[in-house]
Amino acid sequence: MRGMTGPLTFTQGELPAAAGVVAATARHQEALGRTLWPPESVTPERLARHYPAPSWHVAWREGRAVGAFSLLDADPPFWPDDPPGEALYLHKLAVHPTCQGQGLAHTLLEHAVQVTRESGRPWLKLDTAANRPALRRLYETFGFEPVDEREVFGFRVVLYRLPVDPA
Repeated sequence: MRGMTGPLTFTQGELPAAAGVVAATARHQEALGRTLWPPESVTPERLARHYPAPSWHVAWREGRAVGAFSLLDADPPFWPDDPPGEALYLHKLAVHPTCQGQGLAHTLLEHAVQVTRESGRPWLKLDTAANRPALRRLYETFGFEPVDEREVFGFRVVLYRLPVDPA
């Protein structure tokens, strides 16, 4: 897939394709000694438990899934005090390993902002592990601001938010 240069298209609800990208990313990170998600935790069945099929957005180039993320309407474990309708919550942002280093993560984030804007929500929010400086830099460079750091499910996470202007 390296060198693919065709235009990106996005689809929604394709859990198997999203799981393929997320799993490839998980295996790649694990091989580099930087386990992000244990590969066995990102099968379609396991992902569907917390991230229903309609929440998945998949980026395609030349017929291949090259990126994916999930957008949820609520995220009580990480954002328990948020009122309904305040934000969309980004999870499992992944770029296929063969397409990394091409700016696709920013393109995926731009698409997440567009979907958030179209939903009428004023915020796009996410969490990431506190000990992942590259991911934190990605989000901060994009414009997300860190708003809290806390322990969730035994992991230290940083909570980020990005204001989204109305359409």
